[in-house]
Amino acid sequence: MSGEHEHTAVKGLPPNAYTELKQGEEYQPVMPPEKIVPEVGVYSVVLGLLMAVLFSAAAAYLGLKIGQVFEAAIPIAIIAVGLSAATKRKGALGENVIIQSIGSTSGAIVAGAIFTLPALYILNLQVEFYKIFLVSLFGGILGILFLIPFRKYFVKDMHGKYPFPEATATTEVLVAGEKGGKQALVLVVSGLIGGVYDFIVATFGWWSEVFSSRVIPFGQALADKTKLVFKINIGAAVTGLGYIIGLKYSAIICAGSFVSWYVLIPIVAYIGDGLGTPLGANASKIIHDMSAEEIFGNYVRHIGIGGIAMAGIIGIIRSSKLIGTAFSLAVKEIMGAKAVVENKLRTHRDLTMKIIAVAIIATALAIFIFFMLGVVNAFTYALIGLLIVLIISFLFTTVAATAIAIVGTNPVSGMTLMTLIISSVILVSVGLTGNLGMLSALLIGGVVCTALSMSGSFITDLKIGYWLGSSPYKQESWKFLGTLVSAATVGYVIMILNDTYGFKGEGALVAPQANAMAAVIQPLMANQPAPWMLYIAGALMALVLTMLKIPALAFALGMYIPLELNTPLLVGGLVAHFVSTRSKDEKLNNARRERGTLIASGFIAGGALMGVVSALLRYFGFNWFNAEWAESHTAELLSLIMFIGIVIYMYLDSMRAKVEE
Repeated sequence: MSGEHEHTAVKGLPPNAYTELKQGEEYQPVMPPEKIVPEVGVYSVVLGLLMAVLFSAAAAYLGLKIGQVFEAAIPIAIIAVGLSAATKRKGALGENVIIQSIGSTSGAIVAGAIFTLPALYILNLQVEFYKIFLVSLFGGILGILFLIPFRKYFVKDMHGKYPFPEATATTEVLVAGEKGGKQALVLVVSGLIGGVYDFIVATFGWWSEVFSSRVIPFGQALADKTKLVFKINIGAAVTGLGYIIGLKYSAIICAGSFVSWYVLIPIVAYIGDGLGTPLGANASKIIHDMSAEEIFGNYVRHIGIGGIAMAGIIGIIRSSKLIGTAFSLAVKEIMGAKAVVENKLRTHRDLTMKIIAVAIIATALAIFIFFMLGVVNAFTYALIGLLIVLIISFLFTTVAATAIAIVGTNPVSGMTLMTLIISSVILVSVGLTGNLGMLSALLIGGVVCTALSMSGSFITDLKIGYWLGSSPYKQESWKFLGTLVSAATVGYVIMILNDTYGFKGEGALVAPQANAMAAVIQPLMANQPAPWMLYIAGALMALVLTMLKIPALAFALGMYIPLELNTPLLVGGLVAHFVSTRSKDEKLNNARRERGTLIASGFIAGGALMGVVSALLRYFGFNWFNAEWAESHTAELLSLIMFIGIVIYMYLDSMRAKVEE
């Protein structure tokens, strides 16, 4: 069995792995669908659970410190490949997919929990372990259950239409590990370069992480006077992400960012210059005294949130046919069309709709009991809470999955902010206000946030499985166990971090998203207004973009994500464009693009892995970061030089590809 598997795995990914399929063309995964391959066993499950515990703890700490949750899939894939090579396991590809799939629940659960639940501490509300644990667990389970009916659409029907940057990088790691040879070498070298580069920035601060136009006196004057700033994150991992996203989508994302920073921020600054009082519920400064970043946070970002919400609604309307098909298939299957399931190849089989329907009902019941007995002690409020959770989680599942498929970034904090606003408005209107109202809204937000985070993360796993030929029903079944372990770990970690550092006051963990949630929810529960006009402006803009046939979600994501994280995506996208268009020989262009994809995957993998190492070093008290130097203009100029260096390396090394590779 493993002999056949070994033979088939060595070939690497098929040529049509990343391209749209022609009429009648079928994608053949790396592991043959008609053969049984080793996937689930004691080795893969235990190792997957171990990874879930380790990475849940690491991701929670890092996320609360800097507000960015790293995607755990890639580092886990690297560890799985390394261990199977060290122990000389034959045909380990299927097992490695399961290890990665179980382990990567950590990143999804962490993002859901830390974006909302620390706000309970910030607002001095009653926090118990079981609340944090159950919110994370229920959200994770709903995210898995709601996504499964859409698996075929995202991974098979949209094959080659979405870039899936995160899944691409992880798949390249798994394939190169199994295949060895030249591909593995390219990946290892670029992983080392990208990893060391990002590690130096994060651990020592030898050069700045962000280059900004404020470095030169003219740029500083421009920023002060007109609030015009250019910023770029010089990280290798982010640039690699841009390469895989490609020029089309990275340009649209950046266009959204440029509208925010070069159109809207200067307009707000110009119009608000003469105002003598702070404008808006959460603003404490007058606009004249705000920096470009503060104007972005207080006003412009809300337009992006409105855009994401409307793009989501448009996406839901557009996929209503898809949702309808999923429903009708579900009904047919539940009513007893057994033959349909049995004839399917293992690579096409999902958990049956009967199981999914029963599981959704059971989870809904459990959430209702939790709200009823553990939170509000009133039937009506518990029912309203449950309905908000189910409706928003279900509707935005496809939005989260689409965002991950396009950008590799889930706008989960933006969608959660929207959820908090909607649930707060509903709860206030039925008479649930004050501390109990805030607690209810935050726990509702926590469940939704984790569900959307899980949907986005899980589509990555399923796409990896599709490319490699895993059995989806096995990935789906074991994902629940990973969710249980990750939810328990995150609950403990949040409580330990609160006891150690706290989330407010001097020396506390930053928890930026949770602080934003707390800031939004307090005025709402006191009946103060939300920035509705800004949300509506963003929503209308998304409608206009849709009329112009521009992907509104990618554009709105660009408006919402800070400028410095979008600009390197465009640089990576441009490198991908130049690499794959320099020659008249199409085969050579493809070889170069594929080598570039390996290098970009190495950058992402190295950056992700060394980010974890850097965070752990800090956690254990090894802080070698020279903040004074890292924030100096000289370090910023040096960062630009280093960035240009790494982009040139990426381009030249990609161009070294030969057709026979």
